[in-house]
Amino acid sequence: MYPRSSALILVDVQNDFCPGGALAVPGGDQIVEVVNRLAAVFPYVAATEDWHPADHISFKQRGGAWPPHCVQGSQGAELHPDLKQSNIDLIVRKGHSPDKDTFEGLEAITPARKTLDQVLKGNQVDTIYVGGLATDYCVKATVLDALNKGYRVFAVTDAMRGVNVEPGDSARALEEMAAAGAELVTASEVLEKGGRRRETK
Repeated sequence: MYPRSSALILVDVQNDFCPGGALAVPGGDQIVEVVNRLAAVFPYVAATEDWHPADHISFKQRGGAWPPHCVQGSQGAELHPDLKQSNIDLIVRKGHSPDKDTFEGLEAITPARKTLDQVLKGNQVDTIYVGGLATDYCVKATVLDALNKGYRVFAVTDAMRGVNVEPGDSARALEEMAAAGAELVTASEVLEKGGRRRETK
């Protein structure tokens, strides 16, 4: 089990970002089994969700880049059904204001209006491991933001998938993360170091 100063952040493992969803990431559902195993060795696990109003600024009808996705209360906004939520301690939401988009997972907020960053620091977390969707968008933004906020950050490369609007976007995103100070690791390396699994709730 990892020490209490470490946390796992799962970025936007939602139906709309998985095959069949409104903004599907190729192979997005393939990370679910991996992150389920990872979540079992961390004392604290947080999952972020895009949580957009129907008229969100990122949507094409408002001049944004994307089709409507992760609309509040929709099935597409729900976490992937195979994601083991019993190992998730906190779900935080971002992108819920019509006129602002938020890619950074640590800026997602709790129902009590605290940011994930505030929650982690309140729990004396100084090291985070990040996986989720998509490598070249919200995962990258979360990693870079966390580094700027002073965390030690591990990016779990096989616990994420990218959109790759342009070929090689995901590889470039990983290079950018590493150049900024993130440590790139595989799930097997994390699990080997993690040892004992947490008790299932």
